[in-house]
Amino acid sequence: MPAMPPPPTKSTITTPHNWRTSDHDEIERRRLRARAEDFRITNADADHPIFSTFRVASRSGLTYSVEIRDLRGRQFACDCVDFRINGLGTCKHVEAVLGHIAARHPRAFAAAGKNGSTRLDLVPDSAPGVLRLLNPSRQPLPAAVRAHFDVNGRLVNGDLTQLAGAVDKLREMALPTLRISQEVAPWLEEQRRAVERKELRRIYELKVQQGEWPAHETTVPLFPYQREGMLHLAFTERALLADEMGLGKTIQAIAACALLHRLGQARRVLVVTPASLKTEWEEQILRFTALPLQLVFGARHERLRHYDPTAAPFFTIVNYEQMRADGAEVNAQLQPDVIVLDEAQRIKNWSAKTTQAIKRLRSRYAFVLTGTPIENRIDELHSLMDFLAPAVLGPLFRFNREYYELDDRGRPAAYRNLDRLHERIRPYLLRRRKAEVETQLPDRTDRNLFVPLSPNQKTAYESHQEVVAKLSSQARRRPLSQPEQDKLMRHLAMMRMVCDTNYILDPEDQECPKLDELEKVLETCRANDAKVIVFSEWERMLQLVRERCGRMGLGFAWHTGTVPQRRRRDEINAFKTDPQCRVFLSTDSGATGLNLQVASVVINCDLPWNPAKLEQRIARAWRKHQTRAVTVINLVAENTIEHRMLETLAQKQALADGVLDRRGDFREIKLRSGGQKFLARLEQLMTAKAAAADAADGDVTSAGRKPSLPADRALGFARRTHARLNGALVCCEERYPAEGMHSVLYVVVDRDAAQHRETLAGLREEFFGRTETDPLAPVRLEVVDRATHEALERLAAAGLLTMTTRGARPLFPEPPADAPPVPLSDAERIKAQALRSLASRKLKMARLLGDGGLGEEARAALLEATLALSRTLAVEQRLPEPATLDDALAPPLAHRWGDARPSVRRFIMEPSASWSEMAEVLQRWLS
Repeated sequence: MPAMPPPPTKSTITTPHNWRTSDHDEIERRRLRARAEDFRITNADADHPIFSTFRVASRSGLTYSVEIRDLRGRQFACDCVDFRINGLGTCKHVEAVLGHIAARHPRAFAAAGKNGSTRLDLVPDSAPGVLRLLNPSRQPLPAAVRAHFDVNGRLVNGDLTQLAGAVDKLREMALPTLRISQEVAPWLEEQRRAVERKELRRIYELKVQQGEWPAHETTVPLFPYQREGMLHLAFTERALLADEMGLGKTIQAIAACALLHRLGQARRVLVVTPASLKTEWEEQILRFTALPLQLVFGARHERLRHYDPTAAPFFTIVNYEQMRADGAEVNAQLQPDVIVLDEAQRIKNWSAKTTQAIKRLRSRYAFVLTGTPIENRIDELHSLMDFLAPAVLGPLFRFNREYYELDDRGRPAAYRNLDRLHERIRPYLLRRRKAEVETQLPDRTDRNLFVPLSPNQKTAYESHQEVVAKLSSQARRRPLSQPEQDKLMRHLAMMRMVCDTNYILDPEDQECPKLDELEKVLETCRANDAKVIVFSEWERMLQLVRERCGRMGLGFAWHTGTVPQRRRRDEINAFKTDPQCRVFLSTDSGATGLNLQVASVVINCDLPWNPAKLEQRIARAWRKHQTRAVTVINLVAENTIEHRMLETLAQKQALADGVLDRRGDFREIKLRSGGQKFLARLEQLMTAKAAAADAADGDVTSAGRKPSLPADRALGFARRTHARLNGALVCCEERYPAEGMHSVLYVVVDRDAAQHRETLAGLREEFFGRTETDPLAPVRLEVVDRATHEALERLAAAGLLTMTTRGARPLFPEPPADAPPVPLSDAERIKAQALRSLASRKLKMARLLGDGGLGEEARAALLEATLALSRTLAVEQRLPEPATLDDALAPPLAHRWGDARPSVRRFIMEPSASWSEMAEVLQRWLS
């Protein structure tokens, strides 16, 4: 056997962005890792120094088992994931063992390479359902062994039971030369599970046919296509359900879990879902099954109690972010039989920490639910399959090689072999579109997406809630005066506005968690070629939606009370006839009289009090001559007045259905305490609220404000520049000179800088205006071409040019959201801890002074705490430390305060600002 190859050079291993790697390149990569990493290797059988089984322990604490079978034919085995899927026949652990043997037994290693192994190895064959005996030295087999094999070395067997029995007999012989590979046991288990799935399905169908078991595992009958989805999930074992939005993937997964419970195959199910959908899962499970469930919330020590297998109910519902910290405990303690990933496109990004954590979860059954398994590129589908069945599509390097056409630089240029890709995933994938199951569909599906409030929203919401609680308490003791009633109605309306966004009341705060959920729905609708109507009672909320549509490249129509009548007709016709106009944005001015059957999705950003008003909105799409099923999605602020309104709306609708249409059970219609007076107040509230909303919309119009801009205008400028320059943008940064508060937008284009400068100057003015009054707005725009930029970089590197900037923020290309920060040095870490400790002490002092009535002294201590925390942020972000509080408000440090920036700025600039509010802001940052 030839000597071990030398470490690979730069010429033998391609760069990471070049996908044209050969198998030789990939093997060289693994040899390099084997040399670079520190492994502890031990031989499990000292009688065989070469052809043995070795334990390979890594520094991470994981241990792998490596079999060396044949050096000449490079026959090895390892139980790591890479070996199982890469198709190379080796991995870094195998290469580490080969290097270990060659170093310790050089002569025996060289002889073994020439003469081969004298051992017999029973291994799974490449042919399905076959075990084969490897006999490299062609030694005569003992008679007891020979009796089990045919002339081709295949283990003679009948069914799986006989095959497993033959393996057991061979193991009992305990022949020194015979080794039953570590791969045989998992291979037999895989065969057993395949047989078991067929038998379980036969039993299930027989029991249903005989009437012993129900045909539907839910309290509400499934549609035929949903029952098909239930069976696909349950009997495929690890399956991908990619039905179009609105077909009930959640219900099908719940039914499949219930079916596995009936079959005795599932005791515990882990549902991983976006945080906004946890309550939706709870409602669906309670509606469709009697199986117990728990939602996991709280700090980590509280969450860990939920994973106790002795106390855990059937369903445990968590969100993706929790699994980044809790995955190991879920595997070790809860040990779920089924894992359900809802909205599984969340794991499409290979490098994201959340994706890596989810892929470490372990279970026999796994259901992946997503309406958009491919959003941008086919390797997103590979990431989903890598969770379900990694061996199906193999490693990413082989996948890229097989399904992408690569250009001369090794980068993807086009797709190929997509028919082969479909055939590979077909056994695991079930996908139906609404058009395919139209005759089985309900004509309307309603979904509630629950969205938590941001910290700023919570603060504003609670302030209005306190006023409402106080007035409600007074109303129980005596009738409210008219001014008090008006105040109650006003603050109730403001509570509802805050449930959407503070921006409706505060032009400085554009944060809106509902927008992120809305964007996901709109992306799904775009993928499914569906048109959407988006309703909100408040025009300012729609302004934020309009801005998000612009960023997504979605055409939209605008229909509010401020749009002139003639213009409204043009907007309606554009939505009906223009295929690029995908979204219809409307206040309740468009909730009546419009025929918009071209849309099949209605999204309510907020809920009206009156169910009739809600139905009027939905009826724009769900009406006569609608040829498709309609999906209604309500965005509901979690644990707020909106959340409680769902029950109120349901009760009112039940009353109307019962009285007018004689539908439902009258005994189930309950009236809450307060009787007719409470209902009368609700009616009064609706009238007052509608008037308040109309007035608010009128104020916005009369002010003539421009459409709202993104909270991070510099980033918005970069994104718009990228879209407008159509590939000519090389990079964009916000740079901060050594002097002054204003930054500079530094833009590098491929060529023709002068030509682009005029265009981008207008865009800069659009985002930042003409004046310099905003200290966070860039005052200058510099546009250079690539050649000039590279020349400046070379001069700076040579020491011939000195950069006087005190910081820079990359805007394009955008750094990945999950990119790990560069770790701090020991000195930086110690300094940051000291500053953070100082900020904490000053904060405690401020609380003591403020609680003692010394507000002015508390303010002084808080200012010191703010400066200390600002310096902490600067050290942690590697920015210049602020000498004064004015410096703390200057870019680039000002941006690091994020959502807290307005509160920090107000406290520093306004002596009358609340010390307690600032104390809460600092406490959140410190914790």
